[in-house]
Amino acid sequence: MSKKRVLIVGGTGYLGQHLLQSFADADSQLDLAFTHHSAPLLYAIPHVLSFPLDLRTCHGLDAISHAFAQSKTSIGFQPDVVINCAALSVPRVCEMDPEAAMSINVPTGLVKWLSSFGKSSLLIHLSTDQVYEGTKSFYKEEDETVPVNVYGKSKVEAEQYISAHCQNYAILRSSIIYGPQTISPVPKSLPIQWMDSVLAKGEPMDFFHDEFRCPVFVKDLVAAVQILTNQWITETKQVQLLLNVGGPDRVSRVQMAEAVAHARGYSTSLIKQVSASSVDRGVKSPCDISMDITKLVQTTGISPTCFAEGVRLTLEAEAKAKSSVKP
Repeated sequence: MSKKRVLIVGGTGYLGQHLLQSFADADSQLDLAFTHHSAPLLYAIPHVLSFPLDLRTCHGLDAISHAFAQSKTSIGFQPDVVINCAALSVPRVCEMDPEAAMSINVPTGLVKWLSSFGKSSLLIHLSTDQVYEGTKSFYKEEDETVPVNVYGKSKVEAEQYISAHCQNYAILRSSIIYGPQTISPVPKSLPIQWMDSVLAKGEPMDFFHDEFRCPVFVKDLVAAVQILTNQWITETKQVQLLLNVGGPDRVSRVQMAEAVAHARGYSTSLIKQVSASSVDRGVKSPCDISMDITKLVQTTGISPTCFAEGVRLTLEAEAKAKSSVKP
């Protein structure tokens, strides 16, 4: 029996690295590969193929097909599951360059490449909570999508394209993803680590009290992706899913910072509450895009980690990583 093939698009990013590590640790019966846009990272994971890929031009997809076809451990060249984590995901950057946001975030070339195969693959696509307008609490999947910025609009267009052109897909609307740093540290600022670093200075810091999200612990998101992947590989039944993927807690930035302060023993007096409307970030941001995750729990069976526990686990992992580094 041939190995099943899983391709992670955007494997050098934060979620992509966590997925690669988890898949490699959990199942040696997979042919695992990932794509990268810039320089590839060196992973302590054996037998993982890496490919350069430009999502704007889709240059690189043919090389992936050829490599899978030539692989001695694979029969055929089609990936069974493609997990698309790649995106231009900084809202301000998307606002400044809408053309780039649309060309990268709407995976038309990737979908066409997948549909060129005779046999169906499963596309797991990472979307965002920013598809919602932000005028109420706990959005459900069937609620209308009214994004307020280019990033959200690009993600709505991606969802519509995938649902219209893919036979099998799972679209995951993720909230803020937080958790431990990756094997090869990502350059972007991670939310819990950043809050810890600024509060550790002992100086007052402003945090928004009126923007609400349902941050998701990265290991919960990874677990959901693995469950959907394993179900597809085992059952190969038609999949057309849209899921909110958040944590169980609706929190503001103030409440997030307070959780970090409590975990680390910092004074909460350092946390100064300000309105999101008082800061010009160069892009409109939705006020409340907290999500109802009932469908996620029912579909995958996972029990998402509460925010305070996720903060504790994140900080413990960071401390362990620092202590293991030799001077």
